[in-house]
Amino acid sequence: MSAIADRNRRARSVPQGRLATASRPHPVPPGAELALTVTDVAELGDRLRDNIAGAVRMPAEVLDVVLATVLACGHLLVEDHPGVGKTQLARTLARSLDGRFSRIQATVDLLPADIIGANIWQADSATFEFRPGPVFANVVLVDEINRATPKTQSGLLEAMEERQVTVDGESRPIPPPFIVIATQNPTAGYDGTYPLPPAQLDRFLAVVSLGYPTPEQEMSLLRAGPEPEVSAVADPTLLLAAQQTVAAVHASDELLRYVVDLLSATRVHPLAAVGASPRAGLLLLAAARAAAALDGREFVLPDDVQTMARPVLTHRIQPSGAGGADAQAEIVEDVLAKVRAR
Repeated sequence: MSAIADRNRRARSVPQGRLATASRPHPVPPGAELALTVTDVAELGDRLRDNIAGAVRMPAEVLDVVLATVLACGHLLVEDHPGVGKTQLARTLARSLDGRFSRIQATVDLLPADIIGANIWQADSATFEFRPGPVFANVVLVDEINRATPKTQSGLLEAMEERQVTVDGESRPIPPPFIVIATQNPTAGYDGTYPLPPAQLDRFLAVVSLGYPTPEQEMSLLRAGPEPEVSAVADPTLLLAAQQTVAAVHASDELLRYVVDLLSATRVHPLAAVGASPRAGLLLLAAARAAAALDGREFVLPDDVQTMARPVLTHRIQPSGAGGADAQAEIVEDVLAKVRAR
């Protein structure tokens, strides 16, 4: 987050009051609705931030992107080398939210039905019974997604975009909240990987890299061990209420124009073959709203857009042949430097 946002976050006191009670997992009567304010969302973000930071060592700005992605109802792609905590991040998030967690290990022989489920013939009743796959969970970890074949990768497209799966012509909704966290190994030096096509990449609201921990963080990791204890600080009902509050954060017409100007600049950049799409603008705005809410604000600032532009836009831009390996990141940096907020 920006320096101003970070300062405001640190200035907030320890969460108390209504959210302190609501954030503890508790049974909610069917149909009951929980209304949260932006302040409640910011307090929830602080609780999740502290919980996750105690189990997974990562830069603070990366953790902020993770939280914004979750509050914006998005999916997350984590690109990094094995062993830096990608799987632990997904497990910790699921435990923090007290939600159902499932893990899919992508391999070359994994089939779409292994992910979404299938109709199984029951001889005793002479009928087909649907057996849901692991995608029916609140937090779904797809480990090493680029080891799965393109056919299997495509099995996630409908689930991630429409929050449903279709089996034998029948659509089955996935209960919310629904978050996919996929991990991806670098393609260079790793045999048997299949790069994600643009349509699959577009399903992920943000792409982040955890990187290696600092020496101090690694010392702390060695002291705590590989599986630190994580307790729940929220529940699925609370997360859904927070997501609804985030979606209502105000964005002025001037802010919307700024987002459009950024998108347009990526499309005419000399290093871009295909710039950011209108969907990229919708997701960037959703992420900016979440960043504003995490900072306790009911309105979006250009700082929020700039903070989220890199993880949201970079993987959606297709560079031209003249661009180098870092052309996508260079394009985003260029447009952020040249396009001014009105």
